[in-house]
Amino acid sequence: MFIKTGDKVRVISGKDKGKEGTVKKTIASKDRVIVEGVNMIKKHSKASSTNPQGGIVDTEAPIHVSNVMLIDPSTNEPTRVGFKVEDGKKVRFSKKTQKAIN
Repeated sequence: MFIKTGDKVRVISGKDKGKEGTVKKTIASKDRVIVEGVNMIKKHSKASSTNPQGGIVDTEAPIHVSNVMLIDPSTNEPTRVGFKVEDGKKVRFSKKTQKAIN
C-alpha cells in the first residue's frame, strides 16, 4: 500500500471529493484507510462506563485507498507514489517531483 498512517491525503472520488485530511489508520488487509474528518457516519452507541449517556456519535468510516491521493509535502499537490532503492533502503517518492517523501 502506498499510503501510511500520518500521511496527508486528498479524496479524489466519492461524496467527500476534494476534502483533505491525515490518515488515522490503515487497514491493509482490506485496502482501506480512515481519514480524519472524511466519510463521517452516525453510530448509535449503548450507554457504557466510558460513555454513560449513550446516544448517537459521529465517527469516521474507512474508505478505499484508491479513492485517496497522497499530497506531496514540497508542493502541496496530489501526486502518485513510487518506490525506489536509495542507499540500500526502499523509499517512497513523488512521481511529479521525483523527490523522496520520507
